[in-house]
Amino acid sequence: MSEFLYLYRNPANSQFAPDSPHQLQERLAKWTAWFKDLEAKQHIKSPGHPLESKGAVVKDKRGTVTDGPYAESKDIIGGYSLIEAKDLAQAAELARGCPIFEHGGVVEVRPIRQM
Repeated sequence: MSEFLYLYRNPANSQFAPDSPHQLQERLAKWTAWFKDLEAKQHIKSPGHPLESKGAVVKDKRGTVTDGPYAESKDIIGGYSLIEAKDLAQAAELARGCPIFEHGGVVEVRPIRQM
């Protein structure tokens, strides 16, 4: 098995935030079910964590830092997970069940390079 990183991306102009506590619970239930399914199939290495919307980018060795999220960015990374799959095709197929698609988001699937 190989390792893959899922980066959960939402459009920068997305209204991803739920409108009510009930809607939040519904979304969390879908994510939990998806993660449990991946775990039952032994594909979850780490469910990861959601990320804060703020951040910084260090642009050079002098330490030039800019705040985020970034105006030039079309997507905001909202979180990540570490997945095990036999290859990129299987990792991409597993990502198809992600609840993020219901709200205009995408899953970027990246192989982890072994060093």
